[in-house]
Amino acid sequence: MSGVEHLQPDGTDFDRFLYATVGEDRNGSAVTVVSALARLGLDPWIEAAKLASLGREAACERLGRSLSGFKDVPTLALEHAAVAATLTALLPDRLSRRATKLAKPAMPKGPSIRGRWILAILIVFLVVARFYFLANGG
Repeated sequence: MSGVEHLQPDGTDFDRFLYATVGEDRNGSAVTVVSALARLGLDPWIEAAKLASLGREAACERLGRSLSGFKDVPTLALEHAAVAATLTALLPDRLSRRATKLAKPAMPKGPSIRGRWILAILIVFLVVARFYFLANGG
């Protein structure tokens, strides 16, 4: 895996969106979506995949909420909804297979259903054995 694939896990599906400008910071420097999302503590590619998997309206609302909390670009305090609408139009209409995997939440780790049944049977067996030994004075 090259360094670019590591930094951009989905290739170019979200480039138009992630490298678009959300506005200028207090120093007059342009701030991109990738930078804004990272500064908000979000993984930009995962967030882009989640947004793209939502409908345009839901994606716009979610991105607008995120941008409203981004204080590095002063104009976003008033313009976050309009900026979100412009930016969500840059999301791809169809997600690649790889992007779809990014958008799906990870399955919680834990025993499988089969493992849970085995554990339940073992617990029942141990409880029955304990009562048997107690009843027989053992």
